[in-house]
Amino acid sequence: MLSLLSFVFALGFSIVHFSSKYMKFLTYIPRSRLLSAASGISVAYVFVHVLPELKEHQESIEGTGSTEIFRYLDSHVYIFAMLGLCAFYGIEKAVKHSRKGKEEQHTAGSFWLHMSTFFIYNMLIGYLLVHGEFANLKEWLIYFFALSVHFISNDHGLRQSHKKIYDRYGRWILTLSILIGWSIGVLTEVSEKVIAFLFATLAGGVILNVLKEELPDDRESNYGAFIAGVVGYTMILMMI
Repeated sequence: MLSLLSFVFALGFSIVHFSSKYMKFLTYIPRSRLLSAASGISVAYVFVHVLPELKEHQESIEGTGSTEIFRYLDSHVYIFAMLGLCAFYGIEKAVKHSRKGKEEQHTAGSFWLHMSTFFIYNMLIGYLLVHGEFANLKEWLIYFFALSVHFISNDHGLRQSHKKIYDRYGRWILTLSILIGWSIGVLTEVSEKVIAFLFATLAGGVILNVLKEELPDDRESNYGAFIAGVVGYTMILMMI
């Protein structure tokens, strides 16, 4: 039953990626209020739901025989969240650097670097559909809604960066990546410690991707809509 439910949500994520091409109302500049609100929702999800869950993961793995290098560190899970953020930031810098020079060659290189990164990122999200700690249907829905709007924002940013090549190849790659991650989750099982570190890495990636989409001046983000998304979804998370 749980495998079937996780598959339904994995399929839902894939549909979001596939259909984002047709959400023409998100393409306006200044940045669509809905995109800024979506980023606010993702931020609220991370800080109100994900970070407290990281604390629970941290408590659950303390004293479980960490390797020697980690025995001297107090916040293993949070370190992985930081490393996840740093890794995604490094990749974004590499993508921007690769665009300098011969336009066509480097644009293709930056596209495939981006796709490789988000393929792994989405596989992780699909994998955690199976092995994440979802106590009830409410937890599944919170995860699904927050990351669905996050996907829409990511898709919009990738489409702006890579134009037609994203619609031709990218959205198909990301559509399949969720289902591949889910399939790996069904076929494999890892320790709670590994799940905690994967979840932390995802949290760092979500934070970086939200800030990447909202902060640059050329995005012309709508601060009011962003705050509305933060406040609105925070209230929902605190009430349910």
